[in-house]
Order: sequence, then C-alpha cells, then structure tokens
Amino acid sequence: MTLLEILALLLGLAALFGYLNHHFLRLPHTIGLVVISLLASSVVVLIDHLYPALEVGAPMRAILVSIDFHRVLMEGFLSALLFAGAVHVDLSEVAQRKWAIALMASLGVLISTFLVGGAIWLLAGLVGVGMPFIWALVFGALISPTDPVAVLSVLKRVEVPRLLQAKIAGESLFNDGVGVVVFAIMVTLAMGAGGGGEALGGLDVVVLFVREALGGALLGLAFGGIAFFMMRSLDEYTLEVLITIALVAVTYAVALRLHVSGPIAVVVAGLLIGNHGARLAMSERTREHVFKFWELADELLNSLLFLLIGLEVVVIAVTVGSAALALLAIPVVLAARLAAVALPIGLLAIRERFAEGTIAILTWGGLRGGISVALALSLPAVPEKAPILAATYAVVVFSIIVQGLTLEPLARRAIGRPELPMS
Repeated sequence: MTLLEILALLLGLAALFGYLNHHFLRLPHTIGLVVISLLASSVVVLIDHLYPALEVGAPMRAILVSIDFHRVLMEGFLSALLFAGAVHVDLSEVAQRKWAIALMASLGVLISTFLVGGAIWLLAGLVGVGMPFIWALVFGALISPTDPVAVLSVLKRVEVPRLLQAKIAGESLFNDGVGVVVFAIMVTLAMGAGGGGEALGGLDVVVLFVREALGGALLGLAFGGIAFFMMRSLDEYTLEVLITIALVAVTYAVALRLHVSGPIAVVVAGLLIGNHGARLAMSERTREHVFKFWELADELLNSLLFLLIGLEVVVIAVTVGSAALALLAIPVVLAARLAAVALPIGLLAIRERFAEGTIAILTWGGLRGGISVALALSLPAVPEKAPILAATYAVVVFSIIVQGLTLEPLARRAIGRPELPMS
C-alpha cells in the first residue's frame, strides 16, 4: 500500500471507530478507540488461530509492519504531541511543584526501573521465560515513565486541583524524556553484555545521561527563544502558527541529529511558547488561533495513536510463559509506581505539606501508553524482545482502559477530602 492509502485507512478507521464509540460504548474518545480497535484485532487473531488457512490477519500485519510504529511515534507524532501538551501547561503552577516534579521525573523513574527490573527478572525465571537481569532492566526502563499523551488525554476530563494537575502533567512531560535516555543506556549495556555492542563504563553512563537531558533542555530554550523573538516582532496569526509548527519539527530533528533528548527539547520549547510567548509575544487573536490549532492537532494525532495501539495486538507473538509474565507485570509495575511516588513525596514532606490523596492519585494516574510500546518495538531482534513486548502491551492496555476509566471516580473521592487542595 502507498503512504496515502495507509493514511486514508487509518483516518477512516479512526473516524468509524470514533463514531461507533460515540453512539454505542460512549467511552472517552481515546479509550473508546483503543477498546474497539483492540476488539477488532482480537477477532482477527482468533480467526487466524481457529482457521489459519484463511490468513485473515496477514494483510493487517503487513500494513502494521510497513507503518513501523516506533518511527511513526518517536520520529513523527511524539514531537507534536509533547509540544501540544506542554503549550497548555501553566508554567507558574509547575514551578510551585518543581521539586516534586523533578524528583519523580528522575529519581522516581530510576527507582521504578530497578524495582520493575528486579521483580520481572525473578518472575521470568518462575514462569519459564529466560531473561537476563540487564534485559529485565530494559523492560523496567521502557515501562517506568508515565506517558504524557495518555496522561494529558485523561486529565482533560478529570477535575483535580490545579497544583495537583500541574504536578501530574509536569512529571509526565519530563519523565518520558528521562525514561527514553535511561532506556537507551540500558539497551546499550544489554547489547554490550551480550557481545552485540560496546560496553559502557560508569562515567560514560553519567556523561550520556547529562548530555541527553541537559542538552535537550538547552536546545529547547535556544530554539524556543528564537521563535519567541520572531513572533514578538509581528502580528499575523497564520505566520505565527507556522512558526510554532516549524519550531516543533526543527527542534526535534536537530535534537536527533545532535543526540540530545528530543522529548525534553520540545517540552521546554512548548512551555516557553505557551507561557512567556502567549503573554508577551502574541495578540489575543493569535493566542486563540495558536492554542486552537495545537488542540486540534493533539486530538487528531491522539486518535491515530490510540487506534494504532489497539491494532498492534496482531503483531505480538504470545506464548504461555510470556502471557503469564505479561499478567504478572501489571501488579509489579503498579507497585513500583507506588514506591516511585511515595519515596520522593515522603522526602519532600519533610518541608512541604501534601494531601493524603496525593500519592493515590499520582500512583493510579501514572498511565503508560504509546511511548512504551514504541520503545519495546524498537528493540533489536533478540530472544528477550517477544516477552518484553507482550508484557509492555499488557501493562499499556490495562493502564489506558482500567486506570484511565477509574481515575475520575478515584479523584472525586480524594477531592472530597478538605485537605486535598494543598497539593
């Protein structure tokens, strides 16, 4: 199929599934797309299992393989989705919880990576899936960061206090950038340990981490600053919308070329344009058009992304052992998320006051999404890839559907406590 035909197919399915969800399931749009596309994919897999001679799933698998989910998300959708999310975040509210966000986006990711990795390594042995410890850490790294796309899509309909919402959004926007860096380091270590790559020393790891994270932030500030001064010198909303589109594309492309964190770069640029840029460089008419454009882009790309997440089930190879490990991974990741939230909040509670419901909402609101699936699909063709991909998919689907649908009632119960607005 040509690129136009593939795009037409995806847009058509997104519109059709969205229509069916609106009239029948009435779930939140993105969650409904995952559910319906997952059901459709499951029917195809079942038919293939019962009547393999029909090869019903072969054309669908060929299309999905040709799309290359990892490249589509990590080199296409992600930059626009992160910018769209960051541009709507109030930087002043993020600044009020900067230490909590910084700790959960860094220390929290590392805590979760090692807790998940250790537990999965032990469980893999119990269910008969051989997995070296370093590859278990690779899974821990790709599943530990919360997905800003999934988190922000749910926060649109969940009413929580502004500072708590800023904390959840801020953490999800930054910890995926940290998570991608940790993932790259772990994969390099794993390939080196297996003889497939060059081993890294302790100092190399630190230098790589600092270069990726700090370099990404500085690049985002630099390019965001250029866009800011360009927009401040004119008042033409069509051109200013174009400048923001160029900012996203150029920033992410340069970040990939310089081997610094593209996600962190576009998040920093988005925060700059959405806050200082909106106040000092845009007229009211320009602000309205810029924000409306990125809101629409966010909805469109979200629809395609969540559709693809549901369809990807047809390309996942599952054995009895990997299926058992995938189911066990769900409580493991949740427990690790609880520890990754509770420890930073506990440390900060020495000097700050947090509401009782903060840890519960942050734990259950730590959704995983397309970034984790994309990272798992990007793994080299090693024996550990199949069980890692199955476990990743199980956690992501549970996260989007179960946690996504139950976060709102959980937040309502927690918000009923009078002390919650402090967070």
